[in-house]
Amino acid sequence: MGKTVLAILMGMLVADGTYDLWQPVPIAEWRQPEDPRRNIRIADLLRMSGGLRFRGFMDAQLYPAGDYIDDFYVNNADVDVARYVLMRPPQWPAGTVGRYRGSDTVVITYLIRRAAEARGQDFYSYAQRALFDKVGIRTLTLEPDTFGTPLAFGWVLGSARDWARLGNLLLQDGRWNGEALVPESYVRFMRTAAPAWAADGRPWYGGLIWLNRANSWPGPEDSYALFGSGGQATWIFPTHDLVIVRMGYAKGGDESPEPLKLILEAVPQSRPVEAPYPAKP
Repeated sequence: MGKTVLAILMGMLVADGTYDLWQPVPIAEWRQPEDPRRNIRIADLLRMSGGLRFRGFMDAQLYPAGDYIDDFYVNNADVDVARYVLMRPPQWPAGTVGRYRGSDTVVITYLIRRAAEARGQDFYSYAQRALFDKVGIRTLTLEPDTFGTPLAFGWVLGSARDWARLGNLLLQDGRWNGEALVPESYVRFMRTAAPAWAADGRPWYGGLIWLNRANSWPGPEDSYALFGSGGQATWIFPTHDLVIVRMGYAKGGDESPEPLKLILEAVPQSRPVEAPYPAKP
């Protein structure tokens, strides 16, 4: 679920002009004329299609037995996670292959941290003042590596109420108490299937958020969700003006879909299902 926190923070930096979704990632090492990573855009990172060679835990079956997975390494090793990821070579051209990996979100975290430091803040004070204070979040904790980079691709802790606040911010198209914290167009970008994933027959990932375009959970196809470890989740149902948060740990497998079905049956649908948003490649 922490990845979506990063997406929202990046959306705020897009809104104030610090970054542009479609710009090449502004990392000096990647901007060299001979470096193929110069073509990676911020949008590609948000869509988990940056193309870096980085073995995710969902890729484990593609590698020999005993081959250590990069996602495990950055979670457990005493290493500068940002530097490690920024040095990864390309595996595919940017925007062509979608894979669920922590590498792209580490780069997003690095960009947010760099933007915060340029304002005389650190990552945490920026996130607290720009976002968390605005929506009333009090418990959300992003744990860092020993070099100060938040491991926000997974190590994010928060109460159910605070996850519900983030869900409601997205449900309201980025607005809170009348203030546009994130542009509506950016929320639509998040809710649009990433082209590289859709081209591979997997239209269920957008901009660091999961989509229900393939009926992955009960409810209308325009619902979307934040998923965390052990079955923790925040579902957003625009058709029902509803956010549902599930905490706890589903040991041994995913949680049952029955509670979602019962809740949706009990809450009247208030608006029609939205058609899929056309994606900009």
